[in-house]
Amino acid sequence: MTDIIDKLFFQKLAGENPREVCRRALCSYDDSERCYNVDIWGDLFRVCPDLCSVSRIHEKQEPLHVYFDLFAVHYLTGAREINLENRWISEKDIPGGATFFRGPHEIPTHHVTERFHNNIPAFFEACRSYGGEPADFADAAFVFWITPRIPVAVLYWEGDDLFSPEAKLLFDRTIADQLALDVIYALAVGICKRIG
Repeated sequence: MTDIIDKLFFQKLAGENPREVCRRALCSYDDSERCYNVDIWGDLFRVCPDLCSVSRIHEKQEPLHVYFDLFAVHYLTGAREINLENRWISEKDIPGGATFFRGPHEIPTHHVTERFHNNIPAFFEACRSYGGEPADFADAAFVFWITPRIPVAVLYWEGDDLFSPEAKLLFDRTIADQLALDVIYALAVGICKRIG
């Protein structure tokens, strides 16, 4: 469903130099079909600006949330050729994030805690099945390479008699240079929905 994507973003992408987009976003371009192919979380997405369409070429796993279509277009228009900082930050540490990521834009990590509810082995199994790399955070954590320039970590803490289980997402600090806050939110929703 591409109706959630403003056609202006497809038009913007159509007006860009494909060679530059591919260099920035680490993707490929099909000259004959005038479409970009970009790897998103292990699946190949085809973005065709002239047709205002986004589709998955090979669906290796269950469908991703429709927000990943939105993410694909914004990633192609916003990706920058910069090195990762390997400094993990929460959504509240992103400039403007403390006010943006609350209320209706609160990241829905409850999907993760409700699915696993203290079952760390099940969390490990699910994260590995989605291509996660174990990380040294919380009681359990995995890093997912959403694109070659966008890693996201999903953290999980077991609950006890005093505290409920908790999940959290962390981003490389460079995400603020790549994506707008609403697109980061869309990406976070998609991740929480898939893991949860």
